[in-house]
Amino acid sequence: MRAPNELNLQINKSGYSYLLSFFAGASLVFAYAPFSFWPISLLALLVWFTQLDQRSPKQAFYQGLAFGFGWFGAGISWVHVSIEQFGGMPLIVSIILMILLCGYLALYPALAAWLSARLSSKKTVNLYFLPFVWLLSEYLRAHMLTGFPWLSLGYSQIDGPLSSLAPLIGEVGISFVLLYFLVAAFKRIQRKQIRSNRIILLTVIIATTITSNSSGITETGETINVALVQVNIKQELRWDEEQEQNIINSYIKDSNDLYQSHDLVIWPEAAIPKLEPLAQEYLQHLDEQAFTQNSALITGIINYNPDTRSFFNRLVMLGKKQDNDTAGDYYYRNSNHYDKHHLLPIGEFVPFADLLRPIAPFFNLPMSSFSRGDYVQKNLVANNLHIAPLICFEIVFPKQLAANMTEQTDLLLTVSNDAWFGDSHGPHQHLEIARMRALEFGRPMLRSTNNGITAVIDHKGKITADIPQFTKTILSTQVSLVTGTTFYSQYGLHLDKLLLLLFSIILIYHKFISNKANKSS
Repeated sequence: MRAPNELNLQINKSGYSYLLSFFAGASLVFAYAPFSFWPISLLALLVWFTQLDQRSPKQAFYQGLAFGFGWFGAGISWVHVSIEQFGGMPLIVSIILMILLCGYLALYPALAAWLSARLSSKKTVNLYFLPFVWLLSEYLRAHMLTGFPWLSLGYSQIDGPLSSLAPLIGEVGISFVLLYFLVAAFKRIQRKQIRSNRIILLTVIIATTITSNSSGITETGETINVALVQVNIKQELRWDEEQEQNIINSYIKDSNDLYQSHDLVIWPEAAIPKLEPLAQEYLQHLDEQAFTQNSALITGIINYNPDTRSFFNRLVMLGKKQDNDTAGDYYYRNSNHYDKHHLLPIGEFVPFADLLRPIAPFFNLPMSSFSRGDYVQKNLVANNLHIAPLICFEIVFPKQLAANMTEQTDLLLTVSNDAWFGDSHGPHQHLEIARMRALEFGRPMLRSTNNGITAVIDHKGKITADIPQFTKTILSTQVSLVTGTTFYSQYGLHLDKLLLLLFSIILIYHKFISNKANKSS
């Protein structure tokens, strides 16, 4: 039996270790936008490895939990803004909800840490297993309870050398490579298994060098003029009936002079604060106005289907569809629209609504009763351009984009209203995710928002033009069109499954060798 002093020392050491893992996770926030100091991710993960290596399954779980709680506690603190400021929750309640959310998300790195020990023959953490089981835990995080794959490790590398791998293996692949590279580096520092580690390190360096200029995408030489309108409506006014006419007039006034000089004009998510069946007069006017000036307008609006009594978060195209048109393309219930499929829990639908809605205003936000659009939908066609759209939260799901992208797709479009998150780092992270999608799929991305950050991103994931948050202005710029397809858009979406299959084979072989060694001894 341990002496009391020895036991206290062990508890103190354990507490210090978990605290170090927590701060390592929290420091990751500086690797993401708006800070974007990607090297901090390398240091943070290496520090975590020092506390995770050779731990038992139980210890590994708590190390992963501490790391994850720091990671998400600092990284998604912006959720508190929408809960407390716009959700009508008291400060203490919003803090409790944030703690619960971060605790839930921390379970996924904890699971990965636990599995890396549990699957090892020695029943202690095998860091070489971690990149594989991390894929499994992140897959679960992206799908459980509709999924929340925010702050995945690969996004932190959008401005680093590993970003060149995105057109080949995507953000998920970058997360895997980052972890495996750092595990090899960590073992190299420990001077363990030097030869295999050298091979891993050299392979990653060579791969990033080769792929840095070989995405499979080339510019066509054709450019288009686009205008993205940012009106900057305060969140508390967006669904105020008394402000409805002022909001519509503001968008119309700001766009009157744009159609003549722009091929495409974009308004953000739910820009028109009126149900589509009730907004026909405005929509028909805008349709004619854009068409007569050889332009097209894409705007967000809420549709209500009286037959099914369903609401949809929708994008509609107004004006010129293609060269042989003799009139504007818009009419109610035409097929040239997009309905959001991946809805945001609480914000756009409320699980267990009958139970939760009476509890607090947070569960009864305006426009929180949407129905899903189809998973696969046709591209919007506007002024001869084929556009694959995503609305707000959907940009986090690459498979959703892949399902709707075709060989004809010219542009990617994401519209949003990030006013829910105030002056936090949430909108910056949202833009960072859009940059990764543009790089993965090799297409320019237009990002139109109510109050920022409105931006245009090229096919290399670089921001070519943007406008500040919380300003009423217009982003007018040229966009270069491209051709070709990335490897990731065709095959890379199955990488996680292939790597997990490989890991299963490795585990079976590892188990076979271990059993053989035990029998011979």
